Amino acid sequence: MTNLRTAAPVVLSEDAPPGPVARWGIAHRRERAARDEEFTAFVASAAPRLRRTAYLMCRDWHLAQDLTQITLTKMYASWGRIWRTANLEAYSRRVLINAVFDQKKRRSHSEIALAQLPEVSGQMPSTDLHVTLMNALATLPLRDQAIVVLRHWEDQSVDSVAEILDVSASVVKMRSARALSRLRALLGEDFTNS
Repeated sequence: MTNLRTAAPVVLSEDAPPGPVARWGIAHRRERAARDEEFTAFVASAAPRLRRTAYLMCRDWHLAQDLTQITLTKMYASWGRIWRTANLEAYSRRVLINAVFDQKKRRSHSEIALAQLPEVSGQMPSTDLHVTLMNALATLPLRDQAIVVLRHWEDQSVDSVAEILDVSASVVKMRSARALSRLRALLGEDFTNS
């Protein structure tokens, strides 16, 4: 039996090929680098869309940026599992909508900070139109807001919205019709016809 304390250390020459552990480490680093490159490309393409969707849901650009970062962080945490198998666009929408729902549950009230109060006038310029539409959208329940935003802003199919929100297609159709009807009632027929 050899005494491990007195055994000579094994010295690898620089010309010797790497062993199986070293080869595994090199392959693992290459795979991780490829995944990180894919994630970086995904972030570059998806972040603006995610931020717009988050803004339509919460009406605050700073909060929308935070929700986008939360979404991307959660996706990076599971990136090794999803990067080649999942529909990343649909997966990112689902994670974002869940983050919005979680944020709304934690927040006891909602306020919008404006630099100036909007002026009321007879004619609505495009910024007033935007504010009016956002205020009307904010009156809807959160899930209805998500349905309207995903269906009519992001132009997602009924089935896609149903999958993202984990509801049936008939629920999406029914709630979408009710939400649009409520928006029409809030905005008035003159507003919706123009």
